[in-house]
Amino acid sequence: MSKTKSLNITKSKPAAGGFLSKGIIIAGPTASGKSALAIDIAEKYPATIINADSQQVYKELSILSARPSLADEAKVPHRLFGVLPPSEVCSAGRWLEMAKVEIEKSVSAGRTPLLVGGTGLYLKALTEGLSPIPEVIPEIREKARALWAEVGAEEFIKRLAQIDPISADAIAPTDSQRLIRAFEVSLSSGRPFSGWKEQPKEMVVKGISFATVQLLPEREALYGAINARFDKMMEMGAVDEVKNLLKLGLDEDLPAMKALGVPEIASYIKGEISMAEALEKAKTASRNYAKRQLTWARHQMSGSVLSVAQYSESSRGKIFSFIDEFMLTENP
Repeated sequence: MSKTKSLNITKSKPAAGGFLSKGIIIAGPTASGKSALAIDIAEKYPATIINADSQQVYKELSILSARPSLADEAKVPHRLFGVLPPSEVCSAGRWLEMAKVEIEKSVSAGRTPLLVGGTGLYLKALTEGLSPIPEVIPEIREKARALWAEVGAEEFIKRLAQIDPISADAIAPTDSQRLIRAFEVSLSSGRPFSGWKEQPKEMVVKGISFATVQLLPEREALYGAINARFDKMMEMGAVDEVKNLLKLGLDEDLPAMKALGVPEIASYIKGEISMAEALEKAKTASRNYAKRQLTWARHQMSGSVLSVAQYSESSRGKIFSFIDEFMLTENP
């Protein structure tokens, strides 16, 4: 069942002067059909599609991250797709700084910024701001990653507990990225990461209001789409994509090395499991990830939101009416 929250756009001016600009967010789990909707919206308004997916930022993951095709990218401007090497970490803060630049460019060009993705932390940072966490000293970042690789999760968490017991207790033992982040921030700043997280959030992208369209398919339909898409990825060369990634000799705890399908296909390439096992494990991981995305979307998105099960002929009118109302409402 679709759900619409009434629009409440007030006549307020941002600090820099001028009226509020408007942007659109398309959110939803993997394989929910966000890209097709984004293209149609971008061609109508017109808009610049800006990636808000943590896996699609990596250059070497075009197949497994289901990045837009070259044909789609030729139709309308696409930004922040395949812009980082897999050796780097794209935190919510880093993504937000890159997104801010592209949003400002889009507005300056007279195009609507259209944020598309299913990474909840990115979208929450965009619409609600970030805690003012300082930059980490590069040497300490390297030290934290080296320590994780040297001592393993259990000992690392013990050492984190010495400088930030709250984070050590709250972060899942399997979430290496957040554990390392807590450790490096605490060590670099001299203040526990958990303490920084308690600070009032600061808006990075200012002077713009967003309306969100959420695609929230029924679970059975979504799981079927995930399975079918993964089979297609294999046909497109997902195994070769992972082989090329492995040749880079990267730390297995980097986000790109944990992207959906990468660990499972890597295990197959190394001869640890069969192709059938790799496929089943990858599909299961993808379905579990989608389940978490659905849960997050139903409880975390705020503001003007329209939720529909899928983008189809029957929902198209409702979606575009919602966006039209938002876009045509004056920002006095």
